[in-house]
Amino acid sequence: MAERHLRVLSPTPTRFHTVHGYRRAYRVQGSGPALLLVHGIGDSSRTWDPVVPRLARHFTVITPDLLGHGQSDRPRADYSVAGYANGMRDLLGVLDVERVTVAGHSLGGGVAMQFAYQYPERTERLVLVNSGGVGREVNPVLRAISLPLVEHLLAGLSLPTVRWQVEAAAAVVRRLPVDLAADVDDLLRMFQSLPDAAARSVFRRTLHSVVDWRGQVVTMLDRCYLAAGMPTLLVWGRRDPVIPVAHAYRAREAMPGSRLEIFEDAGHFPFHADPARFARVLRDFMRTTAPADWAPGQWRDLLRNGRPVPSAAQQRQSVRSAT
Repeated sequence: MAERHLRVLSPTPTRFHTVHGYRRAYRVQGSGPALLLVHGIGDSSRTWDPVVPRLARHFTVITPDLLGHGQSDRPRADYSVAGYANGMRDLLGVLDVERVTVAGHSLGGGVAMQFAYQYPERTERLVLVNSGGVGREVNPVLRAISLPLVEHLLAGLSLPTVRWQVEAAAAVVRRLPVDLAADVDDLLRMFQSLPDAAARSVFRRTLHSVVDWRGQVVTMLDRCYLAAGMPTLLVWGRRDPVIPVAHAYRAREAMPGSRLEIFEDAGHFPFHADPARFARVLRDFMRTTAPADWAPGQWRDLLRNGRPVPSAAQQRQSVRSAT
């Protein structure tokens, strides 16, 4: 079968499939139009749990663990944004799903943009949630961790005294009137997954592919014109301490026609701060937009001209308006 959308009538447990010799973990829930949710660095598909039940009432929700994350294997492999995008294509092939709306959080936003860039014919809509890839600025801690000498210090995370100190520091931050307080529990959860040596290796390799000591090294701004005709939703927490909210406005300016939703009291995880609103915004976006429908000629014209080429009818209308 090569159906447009996969239908699953009831929630399913984690599934596993071996692709290119590596076991990939994923879950599929709900029925209806296919919606692919991609998590960020050091996280897993479980990060979407607060919103999946709401979304699965209307869509077939596919939540994978990226290679090296969650319950997926952690091999010595390609942990670049493009490599992850290829992995999403392979997963959809396993599921026999041809086209999806793809949503990504943080690093997952970069993966979602790369997927849409590499496979526009398979992408119906694009949703970016506090996404990387829009500017150089990023939390100084991530910049510091990218330094060669600092990465060796991550091995100390397995020491009980270090874990206790980090948890104590998190307790203090929760009480402070700072943006970091909005995300301290989520960041602590990700921190606690790093004492495993294999997980630390994946984290370092993934981080090095997108961040160095000067900030983010991967940008989609030079290719934003390719999003013309692709329904795009931007969701951001105003208090994001990892990727500043200024990137949301920069992305909206670079992607004419995109929608922007700011969660005023949220940080880096707006879908945790207000799951009901997040699901409602995403559902409304999918309900009120038509799926992109790319033809090879459109993609060729965009690459050649750096902008959409008006149709003959549009050109005639432009001439009449000018006269």
